[in-house]
Amino acid sequence: MTVRVAVAGASGYAGGELLRLLLAHPHVEIGALTGHSNAGQRLGALQPHLLPLADRVLVPTTADELAGHDVVFLALPHGQSAAVAEQLGPDVLVVDMGADFRLKEPGDWETYYGSPHAGTWPYGLPELPGARAALQGSKRVAVPGCYPTAVSLALFPAYENGLAEPEAVIVAASGTSGAGKAAKPHLLGSEVMGSMSPYGVG
Repeated sequence: MTVRVAVAGASGYAGGELLRLLLAHPHVEIGALTGHSNAGQRLGALQPHLLPLADRVLVPTTADELAGHDVVFLALPHGQSAAVAEQLGPDVLVVDMGADFRLKEPGDWETYYGSPHAGTWPYGLPELPGARAALQGSKRVAVPGCYPTAVSLALFPAYENGLAEPEAVIVAASGTSGAGKAAKPHLLGSEVMGSMSPYGVG
């Protein structure tokens, strides 16, 4: 059985990595590739490593372009997935790679992102007990971020076996690719080389 997949945000880092993985899957047919501000450009100009898709032209991120697919991945900046997701039918599997549906508490979302909370979808981390059952049959899945994934998978065995205190202090470091492709002064190589800056403290 072949699954027809669309990727919204194919021009970004997350979308590019997702496409690299999808190209290796024997049962996936890659359909619409959207790029918002990059609509009209060839994917190869933005993701040169994706040679099999190099001649594909990015289309606008609209419900019409995403219609007719079995699965739609939303690899969009935080806060942009909810508006797209609400326009997609209940029968399509929507996987949000952004933060829009990760948090349960509306107050937490508003504190960190400064906009109204869109809701909560099942957390796409099936390696944790009970999580796989919560995903079965769901047509909406929220992909956890890099830090929560690393921390959850690392700490769960210790908590499960009573080897760790209930409160944990996590100190983690990453590169800047998680912030996306937008040109921002604090993400320039000359700003980040040989230094670190706090992110998500508290």
